[in-house]
Amino acid sequence: DRVFRNNLVHGVTPDGQTLEDVASQQKSFIALLVGIAIDKRLLDTSKTVTSYVGPGWSSARFSREEVITVRNLLEMNSGLQENLTYGSAPDTVFYYNTPAYAVLKRVLEAASKRSLDAITRDWLAGPAGMTYTSWRKRPAAFSDVGNPTGLVTTPTDVARMGQLVLDGGVAANGKRVISKAQLDALFVRTKTNPAYGHLWWLNGSTETVNVGPNSPRREGQFIRSAPADLIAAMGAQDRKLYIVPSRKLVIVRTGQTTPDRQFDEHLWEKLTAVMPAR
Repeated sequence: DRVFRNNLVHGVTPDGQTLEDVASQQKSFIALLVGIAIDKRLLDTSKTVTSYVGPGWSSARFSREEVITVRNLLEMNSGLQENLTYGSAPDTVFYYNTPAYAVLKRVLEAASKRSLDAITRDWLAGPAGMTYTSWRKRPAAFSDVGNPTGLVTTPTDVARMGQLVLDGGVAANGKRVISKAQLDALFVRTKTNPAYGHLWWLNGSTETVNVGPNSPRREGQFIRSAPADLIAAMGAQDRKLYIVPSRKLVIVRTGQTTPDRQFDEHLWEKLTAVMPAR
C-alpha cells in the first residue's frame, strides 16, 4: 500500500532484495549493540540515562528524570509517557514507549563516542555479514513517532542476525560478536512484563502485557500456538523475526501488513502441525 511504499521501502539491492525500514524490529538490534557495549566496558545499564546524555533528555522534572536507568529504557519500564513526561515510578509499569526507547541511541553514541552508524557497522553488521544494514532518516510523515531514524535492511540480513542469536553470539565466520553472558541477559524476563526481556519478546510466560493503551494484560504466553522457547523481534506492518532454539529455527517476514489480525497464532498453528515430533 501507499504507506508501505512511501515510508518503508528504500530501494532494491543488486541481488533483488527490497531494502525496508524494519520498524520496531530495530529495537532488538539496539539491544544487541547495548550488550556489545557492555562487553567492551563502555556501558553500564545500572547507571542513569542522565549520566550518559546529560539532563533534560525527558520532559519530566529533574528529580524524576535523574533516577531512570539505561536498563529501564531496555525493559520499557521507565515510567515515562510517550511525550516523555512523568507517568509512574521506574520499575513499576510496563509501557511500550518508542520515544523513550529512542534515547538509547543517544546513550550508545555517548558511551562509545562514535556515531550509531559506525558502531552498527563495526560491532554488528560487519562481523555478522549483514551487508545492507544501515540507519536512515525517516520521511517526515513517518518520523513523528519520536524515533526519527529507521533501520533499513533486507530479509537476509535480518535472518543473519537471527542466526547469530541462535548460534549463541557467534557469526557464520566463527567470530564472536557478543558474549554468551550478554546475549543471555537480553532474554531474561522482566518483572513488569514476563513476556518481554531487553527489547525482545519472549514466549513461554504465564501472562503477557501487550502493546497498547493502558498496557492490556492477559493470561498465557505471547504466541499461544508457538513453542515456549520462541523469542521474537517484532515491527509494524507485520515485520517478524522468530527464533526457536529448540528447533534450530529462524523465520523472517517483511513486506506489507497481512490482513490476518491473528497472523502469529495462525502461522504457528500451521507450522506446528507440519513440524516433525521431537
